[in-house]
Amino acid sequence: MESQTLTISLIQTNLHWESPEKNLAMFEEWFKKVPPETDIVVLPEMFTTGFSMNTQLAFTFWGEVVKWLEQQSTNMGGKLIVGSGMYDQGNIWGGNDYVNMFFACENSQEAAQLNRYGFKAVYAKRHLFRMAGEDRYYSKGERRGHIQKKGFNIFPLICYDLRFPVWSANYYSPILKDIAYDVYIYVANWPKARIRAWDVLLPARAVENWAYCIGVNRVGVDGKGIEYCGHSGVYDYKGEQLAFLADDEGIVTITLDKTPLHQYRANFPAYLDADAFILK
Repeated sequence: MESQTLTISLIQTNLHWESPEKNLAMFEEWFKKVPPETDIVVLPEMFTTGFSMNTQLAFTFWGEVVKWLEQQSTNMGGKLIVGSGMYDQGNIWGGNDYVNMFFACENSQEAAQLNRYGFKAVYAKRHLFRMAGEDRYYSKGERRGHIQKKGFNIFPLICYDLRFPVWSANYYSPILKDIAYDVYIYVANWPKARIRAWDVLLPARAVENWAYCIGVNRVGVDGKGIEYCGHSGVYDYKGEQLAFLADDEGIVTITLDKTPLHQYRANFPAYLDADAFILK
């Protein structure tokens, strides 16, 4: 079997509270430190504002933030940039105009050949954090997202989603004889007060779904006085920690290999005994 690899860089940083201009300028500096071999750059949840309910700061498909993302992807040679932000969907699906949107932006030759826009809104956060009032300001997502890169199927998820294993559940296709997702990416503003749950659930999602699992969190203190301590990490399908950032700002880069993942699934096909269910 030909080896398939995917190199991912995680950016763990503080965020300027409700200041898109300062955050964009800051990430431009971080992008200069991303290794050239990187395929995907992962930013935290609500990377332009912090975990804010001030929807006046939401960006749109035609707005400056999207133009900035497209330009940054171009500057980095077409790397795929992913993360989440408050997004004005223009009331396309009803409910609030605003969603906490997981986006993917890739201004590459490959994307151009496939006639893809550089920017994609790929997944609206399903589980809104009611304890902070997120459910009062944003509409919840109704559909799972999907990103594909270099033969890897990637499942995008956001923060509070991590606590809900049914929504996160991988599934096996007897027709394709394959598992849907190879990599899970959770982006977050996960507070220090509950970091133990983050540390436990990321490897749990990896083990129960026979997949790599990545979590990217922020550090610092937000405008509401809530403290964050990072703990961004990468875990393999056995729950082993492959990379970790403690409580400091930084970048960690790791290469994931599909070959050992497929070998593990073939040697330990527990997914064949999984319970069947349908999400509604």
